[in-house]
Amino acid sequence: MTKQEIANDIARILEGFYEEVPIPLDHTDNYSLLVAVLLSAQCTDVRVNTVTPHLFALADNPYDMAKQNVEDIRQIIRPCGLSPRKSKAIKELSNILINQHNGEVPANYEDLEALPGVGHKTASVVMSQGFGEPAFPVDTHIHRLAQRWKLSTGKNVEKTEKDLKRLFPRETWNKLHLQIIFFGREYCPARGHNPYECPICSKYGRKTLFDEFDKAKKKREQK
Repeated sequence: MTKQEIANDIARILEGFYEEVPIPLDHTDNYSLLVAVLLSAQCTDVRVNTVTPHLFALADNPYDMAKQNVEDIRQIIRPCGLSPRKSKAIKELSNILINQHNGEVPANYEDLEALPGVGHKTASVVMSQGFGEPAFPVDTHIHRLAQRWKLSTGKNVEKTEKDLKRLFPRETWNKLHLQIIFFGREYCPARGHNPYECPICSKYGRKTLFDEFDKAKKKREQK
């Protein structure tokens, strides 16, 4: 099969498992989405969703957030990790939104990526989930799955994003990247993964996946 045929079948499989995909991070508007995505760096969505209600009870808009002390923000978001950097970024980007964007989250990559703590992946999520603009946010998890499924040979998330955008129709990107995330969590985890039982890896997984699994299994049996 060609890579395009594999991609088409993987899209079909994912649609069968996840016809509906909710947005993982709880939010009420684009500002709360932006802050939640920023907090999700190196943190699980579940944990972010337990922290943001407390943070947004303190301040749920850039005007109120800009008035807060960085230390107060940090104390609330500490469970998300990297709290010194993230708390400073939240306060600073709130000030920038007020001073440069009339308190609104900008709807373009250039302005989003100019905000403290906001990289391309975070901007892509906001563009996709906040503004409905077709985007394919690629984090380390999607990068790993694209490698496993032979959809990309990219050495970094930037190259993988380009490869995936070429393989899948633009109108499917917003839903598809969420489908891949949900599938990865449930059926194709980073650790303890059995490629023989995975609905996608069992069909399209790289040979090295099976070799590594067989080697680890044999080692366990020899103990």
